[in-house]
Parts: sequence; structure tokens; C-alpha cells
Amino acid sequence: MLNLLFIADVIGAPGRDVVQALLPGLRRRHQIGLVVCNGENSAGGFGLTRDSAAALFEAGVDVLTGGNHLWDRKDSIPYLASEERLVRPANLPPGTPGQGSRVFVADDGTPVGVVNLLGRVFMREIDCPFRAADEAIASLQGRCRTILVDFHAETTAEKMAMGWHLDGRVSAVLGTHTHVQTADERVLPRGTAYLT
Repeated sequence: MLNLLFIADVIGAPGRDVVQALLPGLRRRHQIGLVVCNGENSAGGFGLTRDSAAALFEAGVDVLTGGNHLWDRKDSIPYLASEERLVRPANLPPGTPGQGSRVFVADDGTPVGVVNLLGRVFMREIDCPFRAADEAIASLQGRCRTILVDFHAETTAEKMAMGWHLDGRVSAVLGTHTHVQTADERVLPRGTAYLT
């Protein structure tokens, strides 16, 4: 059995410090094969830098996802474009640096697809996350059976709609962005794990 750990919205140095202090032990104790972390606020609360990413990778994070603050540090754009362990929102305009979905290999050799999406309600104008989800999942077909989706969105309704939209097609839909624990974890009828 593959154990995955998803860490949502690491905020600045305090968030990085907690990840650095706790993740190595958690990873060993629970035999976690892949750690995915939303790191878009890991640099002083806004954006991601080479240094903030390095601190998270050194702590044991395997994959970083983003959101609406990912591009706040303009000097980091070349790094964001080249870092292969980063997945940026898939529904950004064509030509945006980076990739919105990728396949990673867990410690036991299991291929795991990671998709990052950005919501539209109370956010900047952006392409449709539902269409982008369908396209990203189609691009992963045949390459992996386990797919984790980080849906970085403001409203619970939009996140729930995505969960139902993807139920049975992905392993998990996990909401990020609001920095509030919802504690509404569940498994949807067709087998997708969901958390707002």
C-alpha cells in the first residue's frame, strides 16, 4: 500500500520550520512514499523562491504545488520554469512557464500523477479549471493510476463541485488556499478522497 502525504499552504519561515521539524519523523513513522506540498506562500507569506523551495525539499517534500501567489516573486520566475519538482496551476494561459501536471515516482516505484488547478470564484480571471482538469487527467492516462489534485480555490462550493466532477477519475481532490482547516474529509461515492 502506498502512503501519500499532502501538506497544504506552508506560510513563510514559521511554516517551513514546522515542516522541517516534523516531516522527517512523520515520513519514517508512517512509511510515506511521496510528499506533496503547496508551497506558494513559503517565501515570507507570498510566493516561492529557490531558497524556500530548497528548505522544503531538504525536509523531505518531493513535489511542490502552487496557486495565485506562486508568481509574486518575479525574480523567481526562471527557477519556477525550470524546477521539475514543481507543478503550477494547469489552467494558466498557454506559454506560462512550468507544467500543470506531472508524473512522479514514489519510494516504492509507484507512478503518481499530480495536478494543480486554480479556482475562479473571487479570484483573478483564469481559464476554466474543470476543462483544465479534464485535459490534465487525459494527459496522465496510461502513465499512472494514482492521481492527486491540488485545487487552489477560494470557495467551498467550487472545491466541492470539482470533487464531484472528478469523483472516480482521480485518487484525491484536496482544497488549498483559504488557510482554514475544514475537517470535511470523506471518500466520495466513486472512490475519490476529498477534503475542502
